[in-house]
Amino acid sequence: MDDVEVVAVGAESVKQNVVRTNWATNIVYSTNVLHEPSSVEEIQELLKSQLESVTAVGTGHTFNFIADNLHNRLSLRLLPRVLHLDAPARTVTVDAGTKYDELCPFLHRHGFALHNLASLTQLSIAGACSTAVHGSGDQNGSLATAVCALELATANGSLIHLSRHTHGDTFPGAVVGLGALGVITRITLDIQPAFTIRQFVYENLPLSQLTENFDAIMSAGYTVSLFTDWQEKCLYQLWIKIRDDAPNPNFNPDSPSRHPAPENFFGAKLQSENVHLVRGLPAIECTEQMGVPGPSHERLPHFRPGFMPGVGDELQSEYFLPRRFAVEAILAVEHLRDEIAPVLLESEIRTVAADDLWLSPCYGRDSVVIHFCWRNNWDAVRRLLPTIERALAPWDPRPHWGKLFTMTPHELQAKYAQMPAFRRLAAACDPTGKFRNAFLNTYVAFDQK
Repeated sequence: MDDVEVVAVGAESVKQNVVRTNWATNIVYSTNVLHEPSSVEEIQELLKSQLESVTAVGTGHTFNFIADNLHNRLSLRLLPRVLHLDAPARTVTVDAGTKYDELCPFLHRHGFALHNLASLTQLSIAGACSTAVHGSGDQNGSLATAVCALELATANGSLIHLSRHTHGDTFPGAVVGLGALGVITRITLDIQPAFTIRQFVYENLPLSQLTENFDAIMSAGYTVSLFTDWQEKCLYQLWIKIRDDAPNPNFNPDSPSRHPAPENFFGAKLQSENVHLVRGLPAIECTEQMGVPGPSHERLPHFRPGFMPGVGDELQSEYFLPRRFAVEAILAVEHLRDEIAPVLLESEIRTVAADDLWLSPCYGRDSVVIHFCWRNNWDAVRRLLPTIERALAPWDPRPHWGKLFTMTPHELQAKYAQMPAFRRLAAACDPTGKFRNAFLNTYVAFDQK
């Protein structure tokens, strides 16, 4: 067993008279009171104190008010960095303030990796798992599916330990908890032996090829991402990430040709230089392409650590639909191309495997995910989203919990068969509602039975 601790120096503090926003600055939080405890014990003391309500926050990569609170917000960034590797069990335990860009290099040095990653690694692990951030891949579940144990500080300051092994009936409800159960203090993840990824980018995939060959295209790599502006019956980029240890007849590193990948893939042409997924932005911000092998944590994300993920001045929406209806859903959005064009920066299409996590958008079904990166114009986006949601309605879209949507609370709650069970679990963990906020009261509706 290898046990490593990196200690962050800091003390609990309450900062005031500061306007606090999310990463995209489209959300101004309702309180400027931010608590920054430097130990689990300080978290417990805070929760025992007179705090009437509190919301734990991550790195601010959300676009709605899920991390808002009228009274107190609690950041975990100053917690001592605990990276506890249990190699025989193939697990790693981290403090809740740890980000993926801190954990992944540590795992790689010890010969391990996570099964999946999001587009960026600057996310806090606890925050990403609590909102079901997903990554990509036909056989890959969301980042939350790696969670095998949680330590939570409850409303009265006590610690509870939940695990997949000992709490099988309720653990799937706790993992994607939206912050409603308590403050996650430590989290344990499944890991696997380190692996190498090669990334290839193709340009100008005809929409007709995608609709006729969706399964073949999306299963061509360990993860596959399509980028489009919904114009010209074309997807302007296709990103395919290949595991070196997974045989693939189309992407063979031992090929005698100049590239270990076909020059033409379903009508799309192999790129001859690195590119950014948003047209016109510098490729240096994105992870290495051109089939250059690298550790999984340096290829699975789209963006390099330390660089701005995406455009920055942007809004985001994202909808999860049953994978079997992917083509119909894509064509429904494509029909709206003229309405979407003035507001859109880019769209990404990915697939994610089904899971059993109660409030995961992938609960019970393999999913196709249609992502929208919008220009920072909320008035225009707010007018457009109902049109998109109506177009996707026949296939039961579930919105990303941390992004922008306009469907009603009743519509959203009806999409989750386990919502009543989640309300009961949250009430058992937090009977006084200390961890609830306006977003949770609206979209989870704790007053319903």
